[in-house]
Amino acid sequence: MIALSLAEIAAVVGGQTYDIPDPSVQVTGPVVRDSREAVPGSLFVAFTGERVDGHDFAQDVVRAGAVAVLASRPVGVPAIVVEDVQSALGALARHVVTRLGATLVALTGSAGKTSTKDLIAQVLQRQAPTVFTPGSLNNEIGLPLTALSATAETRFLVLEMGARGIGHIRYLTELTPPKVGLVLNVGTAHIGEFGGREQIARAKGELVESLPPAEEGGAAILNADDPLVRAMASRTKAKVVLFGESDEADVRAENVRLTDSGQPAFRLHTPSGAADVTMRLYGEHHVSNALAAAAVAHELGMSAEEIATALSEAGSLSRWRMEVTERPDGVTIVNDAYNANPESMRAALRALVAMGRGRRTWAVLGKMAELGDEALAEHDAVGRLAVRLNVSKLVAVGGREASWLQLGAYNEGSWGEESVHVSDAQAAIDLLRSELRPGDVVLVKASRSVGLEGIAEALLQAGTEGEVAAR
Repeated sequence: MIALSLAEIAAVVGGQTYDIPDPSVQVTGPVVRDSREAVPGSLFVAFTGERVDGHDFAQDVVRAGAVAVLASRPVGVPAIVVEDVQSALGALARHVVTRLGATLVALTGSAGKTSTKDLIAQVLQRQAPTVFTPGSLNNEIGLPLTALSATAETRFLVLEMGARGIGHIRYLTELTPPKVGLVLNVGTAHIGEFGGREQIARAKGELVESLPPAEEGGAAILNADDPLVRAMASRTKAKVVLFGESDEADVRAENVRLTDSGQPAFRLHTPSGAADVTMRLYGEHHVSNALAAAAVAHELGMSAEEIATALSEAGSLSRWRMEVTERPDGVTIVNDAYNANPESMRAALRALVAMGRGRRTWAVLGKMAELGDEALAEHDAVGRLAVRLNVSKLVAVGGREASWLQLGAYNEGSWGEESVHVSDAQAAIDLLRSELRPGDVVLVKASRSVGLEGIAEALLQAGTEGEVAAR
């Protein structure tokens, strides 16, 4: 964080100082909420959770070098005490962002947010110092913590914004007002909480409503291929830039294809020129993510050639998102177990098939959460798609939702050993360890709450131990 005195922080957040002998002492290190991350010069934010109370670690963080604690009660060490720690954290983030003067880029969407955010960051880093959301810390706590990690040298601040209801994104944009806003898509993720795609579009569109007008540099980057996103152009006074494969898109892709290894390649067209891109990531769905990143970068002054080079060299920065690892025995494990919704499931299955040309493919799938009344139909549809794409083996892992995956496959024409329903991760591991053979490609994917990443990790460990059937 930029250096601020404890007195200044207290004034910004409306707090009282306790046990602080010298209020002019500055916070020169990071703002952290995990006591294990406290370092000299840091500020520790004490949240009270269901199981852990951050206030209990106040002594520990000060011993580790933290300058003070942002708390809701006195803790016997230097502290700034406020009524609401979360609100205070947001106020501090707003203050720092205003002081910085960096260009703030915010993005949202139903699928692909984290992968696209990582692409944008890697492209913009070629131009100037860039700070971006780590992983998917995109809520009312993770977002201000990311903003507070910016320094005086930061030129671009790239923030992912998530929402679970109307008003959530509006609140986040008040904490960190963006100049450039990107909306990727409106899908069915969290549809059970929102109540329909139109409500999701209403919530996501709060981002473009927050942008400054075009004459003040505001830019809304919208997906030309998604009608609900494209319609958001009427909700903003910012300049509208369209991306996609549509002929009407300002930034578009032509001659889209997949390499033999399943990596997308295409001709990138921008208003200022064109260049070829061959990505290191896997799956055709990354084309749309790359175009979104390209539209942001072009709006911020980069050329088509610079953008294409950066996209071609960009990798995956976040764990368990299409992580591709080949074992010594030739089995390829695709760990995409961080999260899942119908759109990302379909994209991952298509990527699996593209990667597995001429090889046996395994789709190890689990529950997609928060689909509400659409859960049965969506799980059934994914099971059917696995059959239509000619995935060799479907392993549905878990309870009711997994049974719907397997039932969809069965009703589409898969029976016998082509699809199977197992009760839990260990059963899936046991099955795969006995059935995998050199050259197979295995996709592991489900919502984060299911925890299927353990299957991928176990299979990778098995590969190092030579536990594969030589058949």
